[in-house]
Amino acid sequence: MPRPRGDVEAGLERSRGEEALSLLDQIGTDSSEAGFDAERGSSVGGTSVRGAYLSARYESRREETDFSVRDYLMGQTELNPLESSESDADRHALEEVVDRLNLRGLLSMPVANLSNGQTRRARIAKALMARPEVLLLDGPFMGLDPRTLRTLSGVLSELAERQQPRLVMSLRPEDGVPEWVSHLVVIDERMRIVGHGPKQDLTNASGTHSVTIQGLLKTVEHSEKATSPEQVSRDGFGAYSPGRRGGDALVEMQGVKVAYGDKVVLGDWEQQLGTESHPGLWWSLHRGQRAGIFGPNGSGKTTMLSLITSDHPQTYSLPVKIFGRSRLPSPGEPGISVFDIQRRMGHSSPEVHAFFPKQLTVRRAIESAFADAPLAKPKLDKKANRRVDALLRWFARELSPWQHQPTSIEMLTAASESKTPLSTNPDALKEIWKEATIDDLDIVWATDLRFAELSFSNQRLVLFIRALVSSPDLVILDEALSGIDERTRDKALLFLSQGEMVSRVEDGVAKQSPIAKLEMETYEGLSDQQALLVISHAKEDVPGCVRDWICLPEPGEGKPPRSGKLSGPLELNPNGWDEIWAGR
Repeated sequence: MPRPRGDVEAGLERSRGEEALSLLDQIGTDSSEAGFDAERGSSVGGTSVRGAYLSARYESRREETDFSVRDYLMGQTELNPLESSESDADRHALEEVVDRLNLRGLLSMPVANLSNGQTRRARIAKALMARPEVLLLDGPFMGLDPRTLRTLSGVLSELAERQQPRLVMSLRPEDGVPEWVSHLVVIDERMRIVGHGPKQDLTNASGTHSVTIQGLLKTVEHSEKATSPEQVSRDGFGAYSPGRRGGDALVEMQGVKVAYGDKVVLGDWEQQLGTESHPGLWWSLHRGQRAGIFGPNGSGKTTMLSLITSDHPQTYSLPVKIFGRSRLPSPGEPGISVFDIQRRMGHSSPEVHAFFPKQLTVRRAIESAFADAPLAKPKLDKKANRRVDALLRWFARELSPWQHQPTSIEMLTAASESKTPLSTNPDALKEIWKEATIDDLDIVWATDLRFAELSFSNQRLVLFIRALVSSPDLVILDEALSGIDERTRDKALLFLSQGEMVSRVEDGVAKQSPIAKLEMETYEGLSDQQALLVISHAKEDVPGCVRDWICLPEPGEGKPPRSGKLSGPLELNPNGWDEIWAGR
C-alpha cells in the first residue's frame, strides 16, 4: 500500500545478508542507491576507480587525473572526458546538494583524500544529483565515528523532513533506529521478514515473532547491563584485567608530521613529552601490547596506519621505525623491505577487502597469508597447513555451505557435554574427533568454495582469519569486524584472544573447549610475542584485550592527541568509551 511521501523506511537485519540488499534492489527503478560495502567499492567512485593502487590516496602530488569532488558530483570522472556545458539546472542542483550536505568546503579536494564520513556525504550527494523519487542507502552508518554519525543522521533527518526524496535504508541492530524513521521491515538471522509496518506498531508488537522483533530493536547502545566482578566479557576477560607488559618496540614514530602541500593531515600539534613540548606525533607500539587508535573521521587514523603498513610514500622520509628499522638504509643498517613488513604483519581492513582477489577459494584466500602477495604461491609447511585446517574447522559453521550437517567441532562438543559415560572418556572422545576429521573430508568444501561466493559478512570473516593464521608479530584490525553479524563477531573476538582454548562464554562464564580438555594441539590466540592494533568506531567491535589507546584530535584543531589505559574490557567498563572520546 502506498505511503505518504515523507515516510522513511528502514530494513533492520541481524546480519549483512543478501535479503536486505535484494529488498533494496526491488523497490523501484526511479531511485538512486548509495551502498557502503566492499562489493560496491570503498571510494566515492565505486567500481570506476577500483583499479587504483592502495597508496595512491596518500600521494601529495596532484595529477591531472585526480578528479575533484565537484568533478565527481558533475559526472566528470573519465580520464579523457568530453567537453560538456553545464546547464543552469545542473548548477542549481549542485548548489543545493553541497549546501544540504555541507560539502562546499570540499569541492576542490581530490576524492582520494576524503575521509570515510566525507565519502558518505559525497556519495549521497551524487545520488541526490539524479533527483530521485527514492534514495536507497545500504548501511549508511557503518564504520562512522560518533560525531560523524550524528552529523550524517542529522543530514538524513533533514532530507526526510523535506519529504524529498523518500529514504529507504538497511540497518543493523547495533546501528540503532533513528527517531525520524517512520516504518520498519525486520529481518531475522534466517533472512525471514518477521515484521513490517509503522515503527511504533512494531515497538509494541505482540504475537509469534514479537520476541525476535523486540530483540532486534533492542540496540547494543541501550542494552548495557550491570556486571559483577566475577563476570567475564564475551571474549573471556574479567572486569579488572590489567594489560600485558610491553616488550621491544615494533613501531616507533618520533615527531611525525604528514602534509600535502600546505595541508597537514597528521601531526599538526605540539606534544608534551615529560617536561618538554615537541612537534608532531610521538607514539610507539611494543611487543605484547594490545592498542587501539581512535578519532573522528578525517583525523588521520588511516594515514597513521598507512605509515605503519608502509603503504604511504612518505614512510621513507619520516622518522618512522618498523620492527626497529627505517625504510631507508642508514650507515651500518639496511632498510627494511616491504616484503619483510608484509611477512611480519597480519592486516584486515575495508581497503584490503575491496582489492582482495575474489576468484580465490576460501582455503587459498587464508593460505595467502603465507605468501608475498595474495596471488603468489604460499610457502606452507606442516605446521602452517595444520593451522589453516584448525581455523577452517573452528569457523566451519559460519563458512561451510554444508549447513544441514553438524561440523566436526560441534560433534565433539556434543559428545563431551552429553550426560553419558562417553563425556568422561578421553579415548572415546579422541576417536570421535579422529573419525570426524579423517582425511580432512570435513573441510574439503574450502578447496571448492570461492571467496566471491561468500556473503559480505563471511568475506570479512575470512580476511580476519587470514590476518591471524600466520601468527604475525603485529596484527592490525582496521574496521575488520565492521559489517559482520553479531554472533560471528563475538565468536571471532573470542578466538582472537583465546584461540581454541575457550569454546564460548555463557552467562558471563568462559567454557573450556573440548579440544583444550583433551590436551590436543591447540591454537591459543594472541601470544605475548605478538602486538595487536585496532581501529574501530564501534565499541562492540573493540576486542576485550585492548588496554592502551590513543585518540587523535579533530582535523584542524591543533590539539595534541590524548592517550590512556583501560583497566579491563570496554564491554564491562561503561565509562571507558566516553573516556576515550571525551565528548567528541
